[in-house]
Amino acid sequence: MCTFVEVTKKLLYKILLFSLAQAHRNIAMAVKKQIQTYMKNLLKLVLACALLLQHEWVSAWGMTGHRVIAEIAENHLNRKARKNIHKIIGNQKLAYWSNWADFIKSDPDPALNSTGTYHFLNTEGNLDFERFTAALSASPENNLYKAYLRIKNEAQRNNLSLKEQQQHLYFIVHLLADAHQPMHVSRAEDLGGNKIEVDFFGKKANIHRVWDSDLIDNEKYSYTEYARVLDIYDQSYYKQFTDTTFEQWLYESHQLANEIYDDVAQNANLRYEYIYRFKYPMEACLLKAGVRLAKELNDIYGR
Repeated sequence: MCTFVEVTKKLLYKILLFSLAQAHRNIAMAVKKQIQTYMKNLLKLVLACALLLQHEWVSAWGMTGHRVIAEIAENHLNRKARKNIHKIIGNQKLAYWSNWADFIKSDPDPALNSTGTYHFLNTEGNLDFERFTAALSASPENNLYKAYLRIKNEAQRNNLSLKEQQQHLYFIVHLLADAHQPMHVSRAEDLGGNKIEVDFFGKKANIHRVWDSDLIDNEKYSYTEYARVLDIYDQSYYKQFTDTTFEQWLYESHQLANEIYDDVAQNANLRYEYIYRFKYPMEACLLKAGVRLAKELNDIYGR
């Protein structure tokens, strides 16, 4: 009888040990699974942050600024250009598509999400026009300067599909506007001012973001209101903006970028004085970009 009791106790003890071991294994597997899930989610978060930072670097003017420029441009289309653009996008406004080139950085198609470099141009600072144009010629193929000229040339081909025509038009509308955002014609070492931290009315920002959106948003206009209050001159006034070349337009942005760099080096605490100094140059950029975009669209689609 004692032997039976002892055997039973030993058997129960082994069963208990097996149960504990199995429980530990189950707990370990559950913990391992949780860790794997956590690491996957962390990786997704890191990738999302990386994409967000990339977007901040390559996104010029913010959505409102691009829409202002597109709206001004649409006001100056000739009849033939308006008709041909209607064949491409129907009744939709150019402003609706003006930010497409930023949105596609999230597209799964590598042909679209790899176009981030199209949005900016890096050179040394404080170049004269001769050295600036030499830098343009020597610059990489897929920057703002060369990508825009290539897409503009391709848009004039007669054998494009409707989808290709649409994408070329969207790029032209967006990149011509980017060319007039001075911090997109700037310097590689600080990512076009993204690394230059400032305080904008008590809010942490960087000088690139200030020129992307903060200056524009500070005015509290909708894009249609802003286009309307800027676009008030006759065609003879606008002729001074269009009788120049794309290289000269980029050089204007380069020169303004130099002023912005010099100013922020002296003061990174941006308040009303900054608005007073740079509100009107910023608005001139928007107006010039809109009028010049109309010229480009008329040249391409209004022939």
